[in-house]
Amino acid sequence: MASFHPSPISENQHASSNLLIAQIIQIHASICKLDSLRPSKHVNTLFTQSVNLCTLPSSIDIAILPPEVQVMRENLINLCGRAEGLLELEFSSFLIKIPQPLENLHLFPYYNNYVKLASLEHRILYENGVVQPKKVAFIGSGPLPLTSIIMAIHHMKSTYFENFDIDESANRVASQIVASDSELEKRMKFETCDIMEVREKLGEFDCIFLAALVGMNKEDKVKILSHMRKYMKSEGVLLVRSANGARGFLYPIVDEADLVGFEVLSIFHPTNDVINSVVLVSKPIF
Repeated sequence: MASFHPSPISENQHASSNLLIAQIIQIHASICKLDSLRPSKHVNTLFTQSVNLCTLPSSIDIAILPPEVQVMRENLINLCGRAEGLLELEFSSFLIKIPQPLENLHLFPYYNNYVKLASLEHRILYENGVVQPKKVAFIGSGPLPLTSIIMAIHHMKSTYFENFDIDESANRVASQIVASDSELEKRMKFETCDIMEVREKLGEFDCIFLAALVGMNKEDKVKILSHMRKYMKSEGVLLVRSANGARGFLYPIVDEADLVGFEVLSIFHPTNDVINSVVLVSKPIF
């Protein structure tokens, strides 16, 4: 398992952290005043600013933030999640109305970010012996299942993907996008359900992806991880998307302490424009 040794924090770094937090609080206040989180020039600008801020190099330790900042952070994660869902839904609804939707995925504003993340995740899986798994689950696939599509087309060309989401409307548009390619459609299925109600079926998968916004707070995330641990197959792998440092204002953070009963294989924290950290764990045999 990779280990990380943070360097000492200087006074200048403390000052920059405080400034960064102040800017994030200001953006959060502006987002809270919005009439709607649906995509618009103003909404997109605010969320782009928050992403740009949170991907700057910083020494912020989310765990030691004051309680009032923690409350703001949890609310911001929820707002970001809702806005992300609405953006994906609007774009998916546009795609299903045009010919060859899979040829136009690159028009999505964050498409390149997904390409980079999928490439990174594939490399981490490959380095840990997960090569062309037969069956993969993606939990929290949403209305625009970019990771599953990119993985299926570019990295796991013979793998069968099962996408789980609690939102039926998200699955409806996602399946319509995939249905535009008959070969891809044969390797991809969409299930509408609460993943906490899926049990024995989880044992069918060689690899399970857990989207960053499945389990929006620590308590829910830990419950879901425990559920995965109980029902997934022995020696199966779980790829958990997390966040690190200031990126933790946008997505929930998964700590090693949340992964009781798993063997941690790899932890990777990006320093480029990729937002999510990647935590790869396996279920031991015992």
